[in-house]
Amino acid sequence: MTIHWCGTGLSSIPGLRRLIEAGNPVVVWNRTVAKARAEVGDIATDIRPYSLEALTEALQPGDVAVSMLPADQHVAIARACLAKGAHFASSSYIAAEMRELDDAFREAGLVSVNEVGLDPGIDHLMAHDLVARYRASKAFDRENVLSFTSYCGGVPKLPNAFRYKFSWAPAGVLKALRSPSRSLRHFSDLRVARPWEAITRYDAPLPQPESFEVYPNRDSYPFMQDYRFEPHWKVRDFVRGTIRLNGWADAWAPIFAEIEALEGKPPAEVDAALNARAAELLALNAYAEGEPDRVVLFVSLKAEKDGKPVYHETWALDAWGDVRGTAMARLVSIPVSLAVEAVLTREIPAGVHAAPHDPRLVTRWLGEVSHLAQHLARIDHLA
Repeated sequence: MTIHWCGTGLSSIPGLRRLIEAGNPVVVWNRTVAKARAEVGDIATDIRPYSLEALTEALQPGDVAVSMLPADQHVAIARACLAKGAHFASSSYIAAEMRELDDAFREAGLVSVNEVGLDPGIDHLMAHDLVARYRASKAFDRENVLSFTSYCGGVPKLPNAFRYKFSWAPAGVLKALRSPSRSLRHFSDLRVARPWEAITRYDAPLPQPESFEVYPNRDSYPFMQDYRFEPHWKVRDFVRGTIRLNGWADAWAPIFAEIEALEGKPPAEVDAALNARAAELLALNAYAEGEPDRVVLFVSLKAEKDGKPVYHETWALDAWGDVRGTAMARLVSIPVSLAVEAVLTREIPAGVHAAPHDPRLVTRWLGEVSHLAQHLARIDHLA
């Protein structure tokens, strides 16, 4: 069974190297072979120029295709996997078109595992763990009022005036700012057209107290079901969002104005404008060689009864770049490599899935994550 790893971009290399160094047969696919050789040429024995046609021809039954390419290419690769009897893995959110392949993957006895990076990915594992712990606790009561928050972000370890540096595709960062969000706040549906319209303060439970700016991201509602919240539970807050350094909103105000000015323009014109702006921003706000990035992630579940907390735990992660490379790269790609191994050992059932609920995998994977971060703790706020 061969692993076909497609894409050797900013967030790919640690997980790819881990799979190769473990002795797995791995074919590395990248549009620019020279770039792939520069990243893994010292250990990879098979590096090929990527095209969907070439990948499809190379796939064999039982293989796994890993897509670390842009999200709009995942479904085509997944369809190729179905045609050739292979499995699929990616770190990206499950698109509607991918979800529609669930029956086909199940009928073929194949796996499409997604949302197994950092966010989405590690955050899901933490949420599954907290919900399971709450269900098993003495505090569990269907009449409790619940609040759930999950905030993640990549920020510079050494803050700059822009309050941000790019650790993944800059165009993707800007395009994400055009996405509306939906979350639950104080028992009310909160819909926001643009992130900067809903920025709030978050006080992080770190060894050294620190506050951040946060905002809701995408549609949080479907994750209530994915995290196995019961329909009858009384949920006051449910927010999945993004975390930024204090001062980010002020520093980015001119960018927000530019994005607002693109409203109503043709998609091609919008993409061209955002790509050009992204290139300018990257030139000014890229990480220098050896400069540490930072990733912070906080997932919290609180239950209250008669206005008093009876359960309140938070997973807190703080990681930064070191001699192993960037924090973002290892926290995105190494969970993907863990998912690939779980597919090969048949620990993930057939079908289209996000990060697993299986407590054995959750515990094992979070144990691996503990080696990737400088700080990882599950905090009991009531202890």
